[in-house]
Amino acid sequence: MICAGIDAGSRAIKIVLLEAETSEVIASGIHDQGVEQDALTQTLLDSLLAGRGLTRDALGRVVATGYGRNLLRFADTTVTEITCHALGVRHVAPDVMTIVEVGGQDSKLIRLTPKGTVRDFAMNDRCAAGTGRFLEVVASRIGVSLADLGPMAARSQKPASISSTCVVFAETEIVGLLASGVPAEDIVAGVEISIARRVAAMAGRMVEPPIVFTGGVAMISGMAEALESVLEKPVRLAPDPQMTGALGAAILAVRQHTEGTAEA
Repeated sequence: MICAGIDAGSRAIKIVLLEAETSEVIASGIHDQGVEQDALTQTLLDSLLAGRGLTRDALGRVVATGYGRNLLRFADTTVTEITCHALGVRHVAPDVMTIVEVGGQDSKLIRLTPKGTVRDFAMNDRCAAGTGRFLEVVASRIGVSLADLGPMAARSQKPASISSTCVVFAETEIVGLLASGVPAEDIVAGVEISIARRVAAMAGRMVEPPIVFTGGVAMISGMAEALESVLEKPVRLAPDPQMTGALGAAILAVRQHTEGTAEA
């Protein structure tokens, strides 16, 4: 029997399929978010199943998480991103104590107990200045792709100081920096540091290593190093960081399916 975890994020839909008996990942996939979220998600799910020679009949349970989880009518249940990222990261990094997750619309800092349960968390979902949206704005303003930002930041000789705490004002600040001749590489590096500082502000001084960095923004090179610099502690990248939420949802789906089978 197969169980599915779906992370309906603000920028992309991610799905992980687990074999219920072994908890082995048998397939995973990602698709850009769109207006018809439910239809897009079902198409991706069917494609992943078909790639393994399976149909929906093979599904034991489907758990959804993420920004758009409540729009997925076919999911059996929904669970918060906090729980799913904690489970997913703990699965790939069993010793993790602090999780930093930065996505397209929000950022989270999750503290775990030694047993891996969520102790507490802080979340920034009111301002885009500490999220992937800030990087999208910068990439658009400079005229490059998101993938170009990391290599650009690596070439910086003197990261610019981005003082604005609101992405709207920060964009104006960036326009001013460009007009005054500040190299784009220094601006990008400054933005990475600015995002890292927003995360550190959420954390306060209570950041216990090991720290694992996950979410779509973790895929931008240089961001992990920016976090290390600001937090003054080592930061590890989660394997396949975009997929940890979906992985955690799939792990929950397996648990719920197994419990249901046992009760039956």
